[in-house]
Amino acid sequence: MTECEPKSRPVLLFCCLALGYAVYLALGAAVFSALELPYEALLRQELRAIKLRFLRDNDCVADDRLDALLSKVLEAGNYGVSALNNASAGWNWDVASALFFASTVLSTTGYGHTVPLSDGGKAFCILYSVIGIPFTLLFLTAVVQRIMVFTTRRPVEYAQQHWALTHSRVASAHAVVLAVLSVTLFFIVPAIIFSVLEEEWNFLESFYFCFISLSTIGLGDYVPGEGHNQRYRQLYKVAITVYLLLGLIAMLVVLETFCELQQLKQLRRLFYLRKEKPEEQLAILDQDQLSICSGSDHTASFRQGRAEALADTPSPLGEQPLTP
Repeated sequence: MTECEPKSRPVLLFCCLALGYAVYLALGAAVFSALELPYEALLRQELRAIKLRFLRDNDCVADDRLDALLSKVLEAGNYGVSALNNASAGWNWDVASALFFASTVLSTTGYGHTVPLSDGGKAFCILYSVIGIPFTLLFLTAVVQRIMVFTTRRPVEYAQQHWALTHSRVASAHAVVLAVLSVTLFFIVPAIIFSVLEEEWNFLESFYFCFISLSTIGLGDYVPGEGHNQRYRQLYKVAITVYLLLGLIAMLVVLETFCELQQLKQLRRLFYLRKEKPEEQLAILDQDQLSICSGSDHTASFRQGRAEALADTPSPLGEQPLTP
């Protein structure tokens, strides 16, 4: 084996990783297209049929004027404003809704159902995000670091000391248990609650919302609290905001727990570049080592000379000089 082979191995593994990611991306695109394209075609046919039926039943309405009205309605819908009479009760920018929007911005979830309408709001959103997103990352990192002490490190150390198990086995089992508890508390239970509170959501759609939200994907196709007959809407929005923050912290704790596993660390090292010390740093280290060695030699010589001088000096009590 030549010397260049170990250095080229991480590069080869990284190329395989990039190729695998590209294949996975293409596979996802193919599956999504095969699953969703027929439903899109069916929806287009239904909308076309509804439009033709409406124009046939209302001869006084011109086709171009209807298109202009629909375009304006869709544009308002993209900004979170509905043209339906039964959707005029709830406002998108009351205190609770604004708090919910701010949490989605700082957590980078961004459902997109509500966006700033004014130029001032858009400019403030940019400035607010530039400062707030790093601030949120700092806050979440500090919180996760403190939670990890009680949820991961101490339980693993306790099990390792009292049950005489290896650290790798205890850490792996603990990570699995923690993941199951997190999925139960922040996915399954909230999905059941949302399926009860949201009239048009079933369990799958509720679970889908929880996953899309806590993974910070935030597609925006399902947003709770947007029903026209939603009771206690502001309180409901605040509760959802608290749930999203707690769920995001829980997900980060689980991810950090898995990242600390030795198996995953070894897997990551396969694709990372090896750290090589620069030549200047190596030269500085060599000089430091030479200086330390020279200093040690001078210290040893000084101590030896001092011992010889003490040995040659007569004792004040008339005793024989001490031999080194």
